Amino acid sequence: MDHDRCCDEIVAQSELLRSLVEGADPTVPVPSCPGWNLGQLVRHLGGGHRWAEEIVRTRADGPPSDEHFRDLSRYADEDPAVLAPWLAEGAARLAAALRSAGPDLDVWAPLPGGRTAFLARRFAHETAIHRADAALALDSGFDLDSDVATDCLDEWLELGSLPQPGREPLLGPGRVLLLAATDAPVSRVVDLTGEVVTWRRGTGTAAATARGPLAELLLVCYRRRSPRAVDVRGDAALLDSWLAHNGFG
Repeated sequence: MDHDRCCDEIVAQSELLRSLVEGADPTVPVPSCPGWNLGQLVRHLGGGHRWAEEIVRTRADGPPSDEHFRDLSRYADEDPAVLAPWLAEGAARLAAALRSAGPDLDVWAPLPGGRTAFLARRFAHETAIHRADAALALDSGFDLDSDVATDCLDEWLELGSLPQPGREPLLGPGRVLLLAATDAPVSRVVDLTGEVVTWRRGTGTAAATARGPLAELLLVCYRRRSPRAVDVRGDAALLDSWLAHNGFG
């Protein structure tokens, strides 16, 4: 997705989440985010929006404090009438700041070489996945447009392929995973046979294959669903190990 589409999705996904929150009990636990309830989930996400907006607005060269959306203990009993518009306001402010800055502004980001394009893409997908958290907590349906879900999966694979310590046990001969969507022309190969994790678009022989609807594959990768929510063939333990080592987001 391009920069403008990512900005659009920050707002669109927030609005969809807002519609869930407005009619729900904010004290409902969120199983995919242990220790949080629905109100705390929204406070975390809306706090993240405001944190990123500050980075863009101030052209920050270092990270602002994130304590306000990490320590959620003060948000245990939220008022939905306050919470829902607060979420929408933060998303709109972030999207406006990103649009005004454009995609190529150099600002601080959690990874080297960060630009506003990184923040726009990251928060578009962060918002979508936290909407999924709310939907799962409320036993509501969750889906994403195919192009959004595809880009979200690709970003996840890109981040999961960055060098990280402790991944050596994952690597070895024949260790290839295939993620294949049943409802979209999306297949991704994760190659663990070299010295680092790599991935590519396409198909091929794999030690383990996870096959299912694109949105379900995405939730499996983000560990919002059990891998058994999709059709897993081959070395399921290898898939489980790869997922356990992907902890971003």
